[in-house]
Amino acid sequence: MTGDANFDLWYLFALAGAVLIGAVLPVLPTGAAVSAGAVLASHSTPIGLLGVLIAGAAGAYVGDLIVYAGCRFGGEKLAKRVGWLRDNERLDALRDRLSEHEIGVLLTSRLIPGGRVPVLLAAGLAGYRWERFALVDLAASSLWAAVYMAIGLLGYALFPEPWQGVVAAIVLVVLVTVVSGLIQKARRKRGTASEAE
Repeated sequence: MTGDANFDLWYLFALAGAVLIGAVLPVLPTGAAVSAGAVLASHSTPIGLLGVLIAGAAGAYVGDLIVYAGCRFGGEKLAKRVGWLRDNERLDALRDRLSEHEIGVLLTSRLIPGGRVPVLLAAGLAGYRWERFALVDLAASSLWAAVYMAIGLLGYALFPEPWQGVVAAIVLVVLVTVVSGLIQKARRKRGTASEAE
């Protein structure tokens, strides 16, 4: 193995580790990490886009399993102590949506900024079956990694230099997150206003 190949392998391990940590403690911009990895992989063929996809999806998947297991076996007390649980009313609504449209909710929760942790809490605290969660979340994590990798590829296509593509990918991720958050906030306000009438 050459020095470059060792760097590539370590890069993929670092990417998977960063995404895993960000999935358990949602403080790291994990989507931006996958997008940046896609840009770098596009400029440096030994890393490979497939490796970025696998590393991103694996980190997200293992992180989700840890959060789910913590909620399932540690209950609300652990979820509150770690800082995952803040809004019980929203959690009850998510439990209802999960029971009605389980696969759709689990698949899309990873794609909606701020939607993953509440859905994982609802699934874990409601006792959603482990085997089913593991299967659906594998698809959700892979889909999530593919979407953020596509954002990175867009940054790569727009700019010739790797650092420009990385910056563009991060800006796109932040923009998607902010716009999605504003849309969710507007929907909640509209829902609250209609309930008050």
